[in-house]
Amino acid sequence: MNFDDLIDYLDSDDNEFGMPSIATHGFLTASLVGKSLKDWQSYLFEGNEKQVKPDVLVALNDWREQLKATLQDEREIELPFDIDDTDYSDIENNDISEWSVGFIDAMYASEDEADDWFNDEDTQEDVAMLTLPMVLFSGIDAEEPDMVKLMKDPDTMQQMAESIEKNIVELFLLFHTND
Repeated sequence: MNFDDLIDYLDSDDNEFGMPSIATHGFLTASLVGKSLKDWQSYLFEGNEKQVKPDVLVALNDWREQLKATLQDEREIELPFDIDDTDYSDIENNDISEWSVGFIDAMYASEDEADDWFNDEDTQEDVAMLTLPMVLFSGIDAEEPDMVKLMKDPDTMQQMAESIEKNIVELFLLFHTND
């Protein structure tokens, strides 16, 4: 299965258990930048990965490996949408929101304390700041007063969106280097 066929599958009704392609990109990205998510395919398909065609799983693994190679080269992962086209007045119906939901799903996928991105007091604050754009755009804390305030400021929303690609690399380095 080539990449275009994978994207078509992810965005089709045949993708019964997974996420659309943009959310999948967010999920795969988070599964790489944070703590090891050993059973990422199981989490991605909500425990139904055995019902997914093997060629889909292989293509997803290949895509994930490409993203990983980019991060290991300390290069920014290109987001699968154009940030400049984002309408911050309707954030719930935007690609950035969909991508962020996938990212946050992977970030919180495991209930194992060892997989918790925030369990190291030395890096908690950095993780919180670097993931703030994803949390904001995912809408998981949309009712929090601080988030409501941020979402009412289009300039701040744009700055947050523009920081995502850099923050991804920073998160990867934070979790995968000794510096």
